[in-house]
Amino acid sequence: MKKSVLIIDDDVDMCALLSRFLGKHGYLVDTAHSSNKGIEKFKAGNFDVVISDFRLGEKKDGKDVLLEIKQHRPGTIVLIITGYSDIKIAVDVIKSGAYDYITKPLVPDEVLSVLTAALNHSDNCPTTEQEYLSTPKTIKKHKSFNSEFLVGQSLSTKELYGQIAMVAPTNYSIILYGESGTGKEVIAKTIHELSNRKGKPFIAMDCGTLSNELSGSELFGHVKGAFTGAINDKEGHFELANGGTLFLDEVANLSSEIQASLLRVIQERKFKRIGGTKEMEVDVRIIVATNENLQDAYRNGKFREDLYHRFNEFAINLPALRERKDDIMQFADFFLEKTNVELNKAVEGFDDDVLKMFISYPWPGNLREFRNVIRRCVLLTSTEKIASATLPAEITRGHTMSAPVPQSFASDSKPMSLDLKDTASRAEYETIMHVLKEVNFNKTKAAELLKIDRKTLYNKIKSYEDIQDTIDK
Repeated sequence: MKKSVLIIDDDVDMCALLSRFLGKHGYLVDTAHSSNKGIEKFKAGNFDVVISDFRLGEKKDGKDVLLEIKQHRPGTIVLIITGYSDIKIAVDVIKSGAYDYITKPLVPDEVLSVLTAALNHSDNCPTTEQEYLSTPKTIKKHKSFNSEFLVGQSLSTKELYGQIAMVAPTNYSIILYGESGTGKEVIAKTIHELSNRKGKPFIAMDCGTLSNELSGSELFGHVKGAFTGAINDKEGHFELANGGTLFLDEVANLSSEIQASLLRVIQERKFKRIGGTKEMEVDVRIIVATNENLQDAYRNGKFREDLYHRFNEFAINLPALRERKDDIMQFADFFLEKTNVELNKAVEGFDDDVLKMFISYPWPGNLREFRNVIRRCVLLTSTEKIASATLPAEITRGHTMSAPVPQSFASDSKPMSLDLKDTASRAEYETIMHVLKEVNFNKTKAAELLKIDRKTLYNKIKSYEDIQDTIDK
């Protein structure tokens, strides 16, 4: 029998997001946007769990809701959400009968883990302050560090996830616009996970890494002998994504021939493998991403207008990290916890001057750059907190480069080697980064301007790990 959950939160978007997410995992979910309405719904219904925000913007806060629920039905599991990392509040609500508390920003996978644990172990709630402080919290114990699904609290973030909550349940094709590193693939996965296609394949393809000859084979597959090197039949991305979602990154880089073939597949929902004669039916939702304006691209003749309109059933603009300063501290903690698990370390936080630098730095590489910086800092930290000495030079010096300087070029306590090999490598690095910035990290264009073939550019990019981390999405 499905368990029923009541969410009480004055954040409408958050309610919609959690409601849809938990609904996809088999829960019956209802929502209320005020304490009074929440209590009314609880008394009128039969809920197994109540998830309530602590700050509800009314005379009654989450503790008041908790006490009234417990008075009406003592056995109900109550989880309290708070954006305030105050141990006194946590202890207070748990002593008052809450099963656990969850701190914002919410990660839906974590909420699901706490909810599952609460239903399985509802008799094991700590009841004293000493017991609470000595017991590992469920939110930490069950944290899913494979997820990059974090909902921040800035206005632009709330607007972003409000749009996601609205469009995810539909079958609309979606264009994601955003700078490099803003998390376009993460958002595409989030939309997939919140859609009716959850549990079906999510297949991602970087259209900027493939030659024109390989793009068709990757998208549609091929039959044995279709061209030189086709020694076996191969499934394409459309076949692999059938029933699910196909994510096409850097879609503006597809050739006109591939664009025409892609349009036919979208219109007819049928395709043939390259060299094949059998038509295959396909049911795929398409999400595309680009850092170029596709409307400008079709006006300039680079992109098909009819294909653009097929994709443009809904467009979402991903804000840059510099536009989400209210989220920076939350992402810092989030990436720190993930990296602690990755490296089996226990770094507890950041020095105050480090946090100030995080806020003032413009983060041209966005979330990808931020995560890489945290990973570097944790690796170099042997104390309880991350110090400014572990930060890359471009942050401590206030530089606004588009990517972190490779460690071999960074200014540490030791003087940098200035032999000819290092100097030549630095010049090559800076030239590549300059050209990539000029073309908005379009690797095909960059290779043309650098007068090298694309494969050579990719090999050079791979030789600089920090460049690769910055331009990957």
